[in-house]
Amino acid sequence: MKVLFDHPNPFLLAHGGFQIQIEQTKKALEEIGVQVDWLRWWDADQTGEIIHYFGRPSAAYINYAHQKGFKVVMSELLTGLGSRSDKQRWAQKLLMTAARALLPASFTAKLSWDAYQLVDSAIALTAWEKNLMVEMFEAPSEKVHVLPNGVEEVFFLKPETRNLKPERNKWLICTATITERKRVMELAEAALLAKVPVWIIGKPYSESDPYYLRFLDLVKKSSNLIRYEGGISDRSRLAEIYKSARGFVLLSTMESLSLSALEAAASGCPLLLSDLPWAKSTFGSSATYCPISSAILSGQSLKSFYEQSFDCSTAPQPLTWTEIAGQLSDIYRSETRVRS
Repeated sequence: MKVLFDHPNPFLLAHGGFQIQIEQTKKALEEIGVQVDWLRWWDADQTGEIIHYFGRPSAAYINYAHQKGFKVVMSELLTGLGSRSDKQRWAQKLLMTAARALLPASFTAKLSWDAYQLVDSAIALTAWEKNLMVEMFEAPSEKVHVLPNGVEEVFFLKPETRNLKPERNKWLICTATITERKRVMELAEAALLAKVPVWIIGKPYSESDPYYLRFLDLVKKSSNLIRYEGGISDRSRLAEIYKSARGFVLLSTMESLSLSALEAAASGCPLLLSDLPWAKSTFGSSATYCPISSAILSGQSLKSFYEQSFDCSTAPQPLTWTEIAGQLSDIYRSETRVRS
């Protein structure tokens, strides 16, 4: 079986979780014996059985792939949609229904809403995203598979230490891109009000970003309560930081499924996350939740979590990328068995 990966956006424009998901999925599939290649649109002689498209392909793309004998599997992150309120999603659904009825098909085709009906399988990172795919885009439920991101082996606790109470330092850890939707500066403001030490690890999309510059200014005035030294690319070092941290915090406004939160969970680190559906559908009662609110209220949640972190339950161990690759391979094989 040969799988071709396709993705419409070049990685060099923005680092982030989607890039890691694609690269780690490819690597893990190859390690279990699945042949994976990047789709070369200019190569008429390239062969394969399945195209795994990361994003939302157009109807024309899917139909042409089918004509060429490919099955199409789609992975799309519904980050913004999944973070909207019930009223906002209801209004969006009404607009989508009206657009289908009133606008020319050539216009709505550009939005690729029909992709969910046309692809052979769709991959959702959480049960919440599957619900959105079915309710908002009318994806057949049997076509949608819930398959979360995996975690690299280095982040997992050794079996003999999982039931031991770890020695943890004073720091709450946040690993995130320094950008508005991650609310890193707001976390720092809340931590200063609550007098809670927070170590923020990450880098901006651009070092000239005004939000990043305001964040740096806040760090300089924090009297060492906020620790920031940039990003950490050494995965082993990052794993050790998680394993010794007081807790992990992510108060972002939008996520699909945070890789950082999964890494922290694998390391046995208590979690404080934004009170959003993606988090609750993934971690349930094994995490603590904070409403997206003012710095004062966030600070109160932060203080409470900090004081109780030693007594917080830890999340169940997530899956490794190898385990995810095995499940994805099963989906691929089920599609090749029903080739039309």
